[in-house]
Formats: sequence, C-alpha cells, structure tokens
Amino acid sequence: MKNRVAVFLLLASAAWAQSAPSAAEIDAIYPDIEALYIDLHRNPELSLQEQKTAAKMADGLRQLGFEVTSGVGGHGVVGVLRNGTGPTLMVRTDMDGLPVEEQTGLPYASRVKVKDASGAEVGVMHACGHDVHMAAWLGTARLLAKSKQSWRGTLVMIAQPAEEIVTGARAMIDAGLFTKFPRPDFALAIHDLADLPAGKAGYASGYMLANADSVDITIFGKGGHGAWPHTTIDPIVIAARTIVSLQTIVAREVDPINPAVITVGSTHGGTKHNIIPDQVHLQLTVRSFKDEVRKHLLSAIERVTRAEAAAAGAPTPPAVKVTPGVTATYNDPKLTMRLAGALRRNLGEANVVEVPPKMGSEDFSEFGRAGIPAVMLWVGAAEPAKVEAAKASGTPLPSLHSATFAPDRERTLRTAVMAETAAALELLGRSP
Repeated sequence: MKNRVAVFLLLASAAWAQSAPSAAEIDAIYPDIEALYIDLHRNPELSLQEQKTAAKMADGLRQLGFEVTSGVGGHGVVGVLRNGTGPTLMVRTDMDGLPVEEQTGLPYASRVKVKDASGAEVGVMHACGHDVHMAAWLGTARLLAKSKQSWRGTLVMIAQPAEEIVTGARAMIDAGLFTKFPRPDFALAIHDLADLPAGKAGYASGYMLANADSVDITIFGKGGHGAWPHTTIDPIVIAARTIVSLQTIVAREVDPINPAVITVGSTHGGTKHNIIPDQVHLQLTVRSFKDEVRKHLLSAIERVTRAEAAAAGAPTPPAVKVTPGVTATYNDPKLTMRLAGALRRNLGEANVVEVPPKMGSEDFSEFGRAGIPAVMLWVGAAEPAKVEAAKASGTPLPSLHSATFAPDRERTLRTAVMAETAAALELLGRSP
C-alpha cells in the first residue's frame, strides 16, 4: 500500500511539474514563432479587413489537429481541440492592426497602405502588439497540442477580429461563439505592455481596463460678424465654457476613489478670423470603471452642456449623442490570483508584478460580461535597459499605438508563450 501511495505521489508531482514548457521546448519552436511574428508585423490588416491574417491563424490551428471554423462574426476563427473529460478553456488573440504609418526603422517594418472606411489612404501598423499576441497564441496552441498527456479537457482557441474598434468580441458572441462551440469554463488572453520590461509578466485583480464611451456634442449659436459680437450668440464662447465646466464633473461630482476621465479630444467650429459661426462640434471620450460612475458621467455631461447653452441664451438646445463603446475589463479576482501564482512558479517571483488598472479599453471584457470567468494578463514588451534609462531621464518610452513602438522581440515573444502556456495548463485538467 505504501509503495502504491509513493508511486501516486511521484506521478502527481511529475504532472504538476509540467505546469509550463521547458526552455528547450520553447527553443525548439522559437524560430517558427519569430518568423510568424515578422510576417504578421510586415503585413498588418485593419479592423474588419483581417482576411489574410485570419487565414494564417486558421491554417496554423489545422496543422495542429484542431477542428477549425472560419468566418465567425466577420473574420473570426475558432479552433477546438478535445482531450478527454475536463474543463473547457478559451484562449483569445486579437488580429487587427491600426491606421498608423510605421516609423520604427525596423528591417521588417510595415509598408502597407490601404484605403480606410472613408476612402482615405492610410498606413497600417501593428502598433498595439497584436502581432505579438498572435505569434504567442499559435506558439501556445502548438505546445499544448504536443503535450496532451499533461492535461485533460477542451481547448478553444479563438482569433478575434476588430478589437481596435471594439466590435469583434460582441460580433463573435452574437454569431454563436458560446452556443455553436463548447462554452468555456474560463477565458484567457494576454496583452503586451509598452512600459513593462520584457521578461516580466503582470496582472491586475478586478478592474484592469476601463469603460469607454464616445460623446458628440453640437452647440448652436447665432452667427455674425466678429466685430459685432453683441448681435450674435457665440457658440465658440459657449463651447469654451462647456469644456471647462465638463472638467468639474470629475473634479467635484465623482468620488475621488473612483477613477474617471472626460477628455474633449476635438473641437471644430468657424471658418475665418472675423466670422462668428452658427455652431461648434465637440468630440469627447469618457472613461470609468464602475457602471454607476459611467451612468453619472454621461448624464452629467448632457446636463452641464445644456445648462451652459441655456445660460448663454442659445437659440437651440445642444445636440448630445452618446455612442456606447465597450465595458470595463474585469479580471475575476480568485482566478487572477491563481494564475499569478502559476506565473510566479514558472517565471520566478521577481518577474511577476501587479500592474495598476489603466484607463485604456479592450473588448475582451465582453467575454466576462457574458458570464465567463476571465483574466487578461500583461506581458512586458520594453527592452529592460531602455526602461531604466527612461526612468533616469524622465523621458517616456513610445506607448502602444505609437508609430515608433517596437517590442523587444525575442524576450517578449518567449515570455508571452511561457506565460500563456503556463496559465493555460494551470486551468486545464491534469492527467491522472
């Protein structure tokens, strides 16, 4: 009996030891991961145009033995790998690039130019690291497909379109992601971070990224000659007062412990020095974490805007149009701490850090809102020496969405594959 227990404990120990790929296993696949990354970086596609990128993701999964379905919610790809009885894990990557003309100077820099939705020619770049996400995602799929003896369950790999316009996740859900395919018990994703040193992984428990809404405001006045302002109702002055007053919503109406942002990113009005226009158009982005804060911000924006117009005697109330964006990304706290522990065991305590919530946005949040316990993990993308130099000089590094953003390629890719695979194995059932 004692011998049987000893054998069981030895087998269990060996299974738990396989919680992440070895350095040798990553070495074996790294050349292919890097080649894929370079190809994806050179050939980005805009949101809703990811046809060739999706084909590469689908082909990669088919070669690994996944059941693959393309065209889910646009160019979305779903791959299913069944491996006995156990949990169902969904691992997501995003695919779309940004309308940014690359200025990194890299030998594999994107030179792609296409027509955007308005017909204008734009440069296209993976300025948010979706090329990193995709290369690591296929690397993770490859390692998990080759190590089926160390886990049990169902692995659902999804390649999502249109993240940059925050519509792709919802489109895939609406197309039957959770009804036509196995409904996951967990959802997992990674995202690179431009100011976290490559080689490190990060996590945030609870709120990670923000709600985001767009607000368009048209303020109406009565135009006329700039030399006779008393005969007009100046919408530029009303707009100026409105912009200042909007800032008091965050400063004086929101509890300081609740993050909130109201930014007026665009103001358009007038045609000439000495003409007072009839109207001014404002474009706002509004960020928050909590739903109740989000609701208050949007209501207060309309209230303040209408009040300023009324105070100035505007002939027509302003038009306020809210375009709902995306909900806050909320990492399931219990699941987050479980994965943070797995990362520490595999990357080392010093290489796993807690990252404060950020006011950017991501539609990975849609999967959590659909009732799936979900976690998105950060992966450092900045060259460590450059991070230290930036801290010393006070000069910030290029951010995500910058034309000069370039990940520290090898360290970032290796860490991304290690982190994503370790997290996946933590969540999938162990072999007996």
